[in-house]
Amino acid sequence: MTTTTTGTSPDHTRDVARAALAASTLDLTKTYGSGETAVHALDGVSVGIEAQRFTAIMGPSGSGKSTLMHLLAGLDTPTSGRVFLGDTELTSLSDKRLTTLRRRAVGFVFQAFNLLPTLTARQNIRLPLDLAGRRPDAGWERRIVDGLGLGDRLDHRPGELSGGQQQRVALARALVTRPEVIFADEPTGALDSTTGAEVLALLRRAVDEWGQTVVMVTHDANAAAVADRVVLLADGQVAGELVDPAVDAVLAAVRDLGRA
Repeated sequence: MTTTTTGTSPDHTRDVARAALAASTLDLTKTYGSGETAVHALDGVSVGIEAQRFTAIMGPSGSGKSTLMHLLAGLDTPTSGRVFLGDTELTSLSDKRLTTLRRRAVGFVFQAFNLLPTLTARQNIRLPLDLAGRRPDAGWERRIVDGLGLGDRLDHRPGELSGGQQQRVALARALVTRPEVIFADEPTGALDSTTGAEVLALLRRAVDEWGQTVVMVTHDANAAAVADRVVLLADGQVAGELVDPAVDAVLAAVRDLGRA
């Protein structure tokens, strides 16, 4: 099958390409403060996140990786540029519509788990559905609960669970709405290496078996090597990428960024 763009505008061509992406940015900038004290966290970043793939974002401290993730997820607003979730431009939405879209189409996994301590695991998992006024899909909920090994932990509160179990609950909470993108911010940072590897394997499974899209910010080369692709940031700009990365290649790329 041949696709032609003859007679189409550059904007239309970009729109067609973007439709195959779960999220994307165009010429994104983010500046905190003003004048001499201004901090340019992102400077003209254009990046696409492929659907049903696992993308890691890496870079030195202060490179802008967390800022980029927050903007992709609609948790912050850019100074300039455009952000898309699928073909929906987040930067054109009102706060109310953006909140509604996030509840439906975005899942979050954080380093600190962010579970409510007074709720059971089941209640924490269903919290995004409750906030959106939606009923759980019983079949899908059972599939992720069983797949994450939480079947016998649903009536436990976070304080009765190990760190790894809490992160599994957080991942189930992110998955329960069947989001378009799951954003994971240092998801293994509070875990030991063995438990962290188990969580990464579950994120990998969410992509491979359940068709999810995962975007993960990490400083850990071993974690990044689980991804399909690593986007490298330095000084608020895209500095390169690695496809099907190996740990040694990730380590070398991060060292090069540090020297630069």
